[in-house]
Amino acid sequence: MHRRKLLKYFSIGTVGFTVTACSNLQSSVLNSNKKDKVNWGYIGKDGAENWGKLSPEFAVCQSGKAQSPINIKSGISAKLPDLEIKYQSSPLRIINNGHTIQVNYQPGSMLILDNQTYELLQFHFHLPSEHKINGKPFPMELHLVHKSENGSLAVLGVFLKQGQENKALQAIWQAMPTSKSSEKTIANVTINASQLLPRTQNLYRYYGSLTTPPCSEIVNWIVYQEPVEISAAQIKQFSKIFAMNARPIQKRNRRFLLQSN
Repeated sequence: MHRRKLLKYFSIGTVGFTVTACSNLQSSVLNSNKKDKVNWGYIGKDGAENWGKLSPEFAVCQSGKAQSPINIKSGISAKLPDLEIKYQSSPLRIINNGHTIQVNYQPGSMLILDNQTYELLQFHFHLPSEHKINGKPFPMELHLVHKSENGSLAVLGVFLKQGQENKALQAIWQAMPTSKSSEKTIANVTINASQLLPRTQNLYRYYGSLTTPPCSEIVNWIVYQEPVEISAAQIKQFSKIFAMNARPIQKRNRRFLLQSN
């Protein structure tokens, strides 16, 4: 398929989201400070292999054909346009929702993708990485969740590899609640999510789902090829709170996977 048609495929894919899908996102990702109606986790009877059986609302976790995360390999080389990122600083609003550490972002920070504007809502972390590269995971992965006015979603994925201490993360790490909590605003502390992104814009793109229940297939995924460093001590600190909070790899099926050439 011609490269322009492939890129158009991704643009079209974000148009048809329903009100139901947006509602699902609100309940599962954005309002994670509210008590979950259905208990779910990553291991045991409530683990990822059983999500589709826990509730009718989670059925697509088992039956879906465009689920995330995926093993990233054999992508189609394409000249992907650079992302236009306009992030502002935000007060540090942090929550341990029982599944991850999440930072809720102040309105006004934008991502422009395929001539559409998305607002940054929140970002959160997984250990180990949910996406893999040629079958190999990274120690952690950062997800930045955005939504447009018409309800379409875009998530930036950033791999975190072991290396030097990540100074941009330190304010978050110092404030991390060690047990499930309500949102807390840390006095006199601001963050800027742009400091968490890689220096280069070599990307992978594909169409997929939320990686947590209800696993709605409504996400335009953009995953950076270049990882960002995080220290062994920072990884260990997170792992003491969440020993594992990553969904297993899902079948790619017949989806397109594009990668920067």
